[in-house]
Amino acid sequence: MLSGNQGQCIGKSCIFKIGIFPMPVLMVATYNEDGSVNVMNAAWGTMQAQDTVALNLTETHKTVQNIKARGGFTVSIADAAHMVEADYFGVESGNKVADKFARSGLTASKAETVDAPIINEFPLCLECKFIEYQDNTYGCGAIGKVVNVTADESIMVNGKVDMSLVNAIAFDPYTHGYYKVTERVGEAFHDGLKLKK
Repeated sequence: MLSGNQGQCIGKSCIFKIGIFPMPVLMVATYNEDGSVNVMNAAWGTMQAQDTVALNLTETHKTVQNIKARGGFTVSIADAAHMVEADYFGVESGNKVADKFARSGLTASKAETVDAPIINEFPLCLECKFIEYQDNTYGCGAIGKVVNVTADESIMVNGKVDMSLVNAIAFDPYTHGYYKVTERVGEAFHDGLKLKK
């Protein structure tokens, strides 16, 4: 077994990048000061609790500045059909390109419950009210409370979101690849019961 943390091999000794797979591909959307839409690609995000989102972002991001100013943001799950646009939101900075969203060719609507946009082309979106910005030795980021969820009818089955229909993509931090997350392979909180005594 090889071990390490930087991502290069010399002879039989390898040093690897550090990462967890899969990492989400989250589209974090906010409004700029002039009301235009800003979107960033964030892999460093998770659910901190059932109704709380944590985005590990530095305060230098235009998105964080917008979140603080507007008090809200949305988080959409990126899908395979819009992988190019999703990646563009990660390689272009809102601090440098004011019309970043317009260049993507995507469209947006105002969220129902927060002062933030919803990207129409992504099928699943969480509307989040900004709670606080945390910054300490072990990380930093914007924390938001999920106050509404919107889902396109195309991903709904019997009134529930079917993630296999979302065609979500995940980020691979080892090779910088995107992968489709589509196939359901088991039942959580059920299949493991077979081994329980």
